[in-house]
Amino acid sequence: MNAFVAITDTDWFAFLSQLGPLDEVNFWQPSPRGSFRSLQIGEPLLFKLHSPNDVIVGGGFFSHSTSFPARLVWEAFGEKNGARSFSEMRARIDRYRKPRPAANEDPTVGCVVLLQPFFLQQSNWIPVPEWHREIVRGKTVDLGAEPWHSVWQRALVGANLAPNQRRYGEPSLVAPRLGQGALRVLVTDAYARRCAVTGEKVLPVLHAAHIRPYTDGGEHRIDNGLLLRSDLHILFDRGYVTVTPRYRLEVSRKLRANFHNGEEYLRWQGQTITVPQKRTEQPSPEFLSWHNENRFVG
Repeated sequence: MNAFVAITDTDWFAFLSQLGPLDEVNFWQPSPRGSFRSLQIGEPLLFKLHSPNDVIVGGGFFSHSTSFPARLVWEAFGEKNGARSFSEMRARIDRYRKPRPAANEDPTVGCVVLLQPFFLQQSNWIPVPEWHREIVRGKTVDLGAEPWHSVWQRALVGANLAPNQRRYGEPSLVAPRLGQGALRVLVTDAYARRCAVTGEKVLPVLHAAHIRPYTDGGEHRIDNGLLLRSDLHILFDRGYVTVTPRYRLEVSRKLRANFHNGEEYLRWQGQTITVPQKRTEQPSPEFLSWHNENRFVG
């Protein structure tokens, strides 16, 4: 198993390490990049501070990489972007990005979504072996070979991520659960950034909707999500529209009765929605049946 040792902004690390246990963080980059191909899903990314602080201070497990406008990234992850506010995050983008974005611009940033992040106490920081100052972003290392095998075992113990009896075990992939922010960006990309019903492509009005809400026993899973235009998301949550297990949109007759309107939505009655190409990312018939039976007002 590999890891990617990433040079990490000190302010980003310091802020997140004070927040307490987190389910996810966004290891964002000030400029958009192509797909992050250094890791497989579930492999760790390790946080290394800028030189001369050549130490490993934490890490997380790779879930997804993408690029989005900074404002949407803030809406998805909030403080899990490593900043107290969007203004603070934007100032950090401006500091690192050349040329500096215009004040009225919503710059696109690269995102590397990490799950189950961990932050080591300073007494557990790990000196980095084999590091060259010419490295400007990070490097991939083999956790199955020394010296990085020992570094990884020390990180696991320092973060209480593995019992002591596994200290000398072989590195293995993990599959931590998605967080709310990760779900939003994964669902958005799975649906090719288009509303499943209308085909709308304007990102600010596209929402990742839970089919079975988290508060009603649903999970943050791609197959428990739909990408919907914001108005359709509201109607879906309130039961005025639903999607059948055969992926057909049903519009409630009560929409017209209650609001004396609704023609905009009734014209989509019976339409087959667009779903992701990957079968594992398509809406679960089980969750859709739950919504049909427990949310749709008929």
